[in-house]
Amino acid sequence: MQTATKAIETTGTIDAQQHLVLDETLSITGPTRVRVIILVPEESDINETEWLQAAAANPAFYFLKDIEEDIYTLSDGRPFYDEG
Repeated sequence: MQTATKAIETTGTIDAQQHLVLDETLSITGPTRVRVIILVPEESDINETEWLQAAAANPAFYFLKDIEEDIYTLSDGRPFYDEG
């Protein structure tokens, strides 16, 4: 029989002794056992500029260089100004 579970999302740090230190206290009456999933950013993640350069050089998108794909002109649409 499987017990219902509740998810709580928070952040924390792994210290030098490899202990998980949470950034905030939890409203859980303990002691009690919990399941923990740790999401760690990969060191091999590339930044947005590197990703865009890799996509632009990918042969899968070479069809976009065909003149038939160039269907818009500067007079199409309206300018977009990001005010954020």
